[in-house]
Amino acid sequence: MSLADELRKLQELRDAGTISEAEFERAKAAVLAGTAPGEPPSGPPPPLPPTASLEEQTRQWAMFLHFSQLAFYLLPIAGLIVPIVLWQVKKDELPGIDPHGKVVANWVISAVIYFFVCVILSFVVIGVPFLIVLAILLIVFPIVGGIKASNGEVWKYPLSITFFQ
Repeated sequence: MSLADELRKLQELRDAGTISEAEFERAKAAVLAGTAPGEPPSGPPPPLPPTASLEEQTRQWAMFLHFSQLAFYLLPIAGLIVPIVLWQVKKDELPGIDPHGKVVANWVISAVIYFFVCVILSFVVIGVPFLIVLAILLIVFPIVGGIKASNGEVWKYPLSITFFQ
């Protein structure tokens, strides 16, 4: 049987649903390597297909990016640095992360500004309730943003000042 005949037969088996896509790829690699599909190939094994698609990885990392802001409650500076670092590390690998990173960075910068304004206003007592509201928003907004990111949506945080477009 010629190489083309073997590949055609494998294609028919895959189209009929007799073999899975992974089995098809392994058998095709074996045929192209010159070994029988049942024999182990002489060279290194073919690489395994990625476990998650690019879209799934983007959604997952975007969700992590939003939730990483909650590290603020463990170590205050971590809630500022971790989201920015995640965004910068993953934005080239997963282009869909960039809009989420900009939204999170805008919110982080806005929250820092709001914090300092509230601290100044605390001397006139009105800043204390605003600090309480800000503390609640620092929990709620990342959770909502993370949930929306896991659904593939980019959610612009309300009250966020736009620094990055």
